[in-house]
Amino acid sequence: MNIINNPFNSYNLETMSSNIEWEQLIKNWISYSDLQNPETIKTYLTSIRQFFSYVGQNNISSPTRENVISWREQLIQESKSSSTINTYLISCRKFFDYLEGQKIYPNIFKNVKGKKISKLHKKDNLTSSQASELISSIERDTLQGKRNYAIISLMISCGLRDIEVSRANVDDMRPVGDRMGLFIQGKGHSEKDDFVVLPSRIEYIIREYLSNREDEYDYDSPLFISTSNRSLNKRLSTRSISKVVKTSLSNIGLNSNRLTAHSLRHTAATLNLLNGGTLEQTQNLLRHENISTTMIYSHHIETASNDSTERIADLIFK
Repeated sequence: MNIINNPFNSYNLETMSSNIEWEQLIKNWISYSDLQNPETIKTYLTSIRQFFSYVGQNNISSPTRENVISWREQLIQESKSSSTINTYLISCRKFFDYLEGQKIYPNIFKNVKGKKISKLHKKDNLTSSQASELISSIERDTLQGKRNYAIISLMISCGLRDIEVSRANVDDMRPVGDRMGLFIQGKGHSEKDDFVVLPSRIEYIIREYLSNREDEYDYDSPLFISTSNRSLNKRLSTRSISKVVKTSLSNIGLNSNRLTAHSLRHTAATLNLLNGGTLEQTQNLLRHENISTTMIYSHHIETASNDSTERIADLIFK
């Protein structure tokens, strides 16, 4: 049977990679879905191929919903994270929805439930005193120090992700009304179609760093560049940005695996809510599409401010 009529002819990875018609099905789906972001495409393809790998390893000729559920259970047994499992399922569901719409194969992923995601964040935030200590600890005598100071100040004040910092160019700092904004290419976006307002002191810190750069940068140049010999003046990668943050945290004795570059984003949200920011303002700051995502921060703060345990302890330990 032609693979266009039955895309599950064979499942070993070697056959899959050499099967032009199968690859064409994937390309057709990507084109149909108008997927443009390379990272999104990579995520979807990785997920789909994980499923086909499972199907091939188990010699399944015509996969069913039951096979999908068995695959999900295997992923759980392999200790895959809830977010990874759900990403796999969602990606495959989208692809099989396309196949079903084209009358190629039924959507066997329909109504298959994902794994419940914990409402707790995987990374911790910093307290206000820890945030102040982190900022104060960064030396600013060298170009590298000025850059690191600018990066961490930006991330902890504006809640940016490391990928958003990495993608930023010099000319992304532009006026928005009577204030300065930094236009960003957010997670899952292919354009710089959003912005954060830059506090005046953060703009000053960034411009001080730029004024000390020795490269002949123009407005299309990366905002933050490497100072190492191997990649001198190249755009700073997300790995390098994460390392800058992690090293700075370690320098003040904060070595927990739960404290990373993403912790600075959590810190921005938490401190904003604790100091008068509304839930809607925090949603806007973090650019969450769904306010329920932002509400996780609010829930944590409400729980932390609950004095019930202290009242009980005071009664018992008089």
